[in-house]
Amino acid sequence: MARLYIVPTPIGNLDDITLRAVEVLRRVDFILAEDTRTTSFLLKHLGIEQKLRSHHKFNEHATAQLVAETIAAGRDAALVSDAGTPGISDPGFLLVRTCVEAGIEVETLPGATACIPALVQSGFPCDRFCFEGFLPQKKGRAKRLQALADEERTMIFYESPYRVVKFLEQLSGVFGADRPVSVSRELTKKFEQTVRGTIAEVLDHFRASEPRGEFVVVMAGKPKERRGAETDDGTE
Repeated sequence: MARLYIVPTPIGNLDDITLRAVEVLRRVDFILAEDTRTTSFLLKHLGIEQKLRSHHKFNEHATAQLVAETIAAGRDAALVSDAGTPGISDPGFLLVRTCVEAGIEVETLPGATACIPALVQSGFPCDRFCFEGFLPQKKGRAKRLQALADEERTMIFYESPYRVVKFLEQLSGVFGADRPVSVSRELTKKFEQTVRGTIAEVLDHFRASEPRGEFVVVMAGKPKERRGAETDDGTE
């Protein structure tokens, strides 16, 4: 039975693609790409014959049903985004839902994504975290941040270089300038960088330099309140 494969692609270093991902991209009947130009470059690097169709946020509502019908007719498809795992702050959810509702098998390969490396190297707890991705650029942005004011889990956000300073200023206003953050940019690329410190300290760093590259902002959760003064033997 034909199926939809969700195939993560490198977020910078092309060597991060998995052997299984290469095999799937070679085998499927067609590849759905967020940007065919970007994916063409990757396929050329891998020596894979191009069999691309465009699938992005501007046409996915119109094409998801047609793609599902094509798969149901017996043709395997792979979905890729420009970088990372489709569906994570990239197109993919709508097509996956359409296929699931139609009874079509969906197989997701493990692979590159920016949020997990940034989380792990932040030094903050990784056992429980919440992923917020890109917040709304204008309407609803402040409300979303305010809703996280009492969040105790580590939080992960994506941000562009054009808004990262403003975003850190907004975090400072809601969570306080002393809240610890870890900001990673250009992950897996030549100029990869992670800056750690309080929001105020990281803000000073990026105010003094021109931010470049895609950013992952990892912020520590709200410290848990102690329920009472403990005695030397551990009792309250």
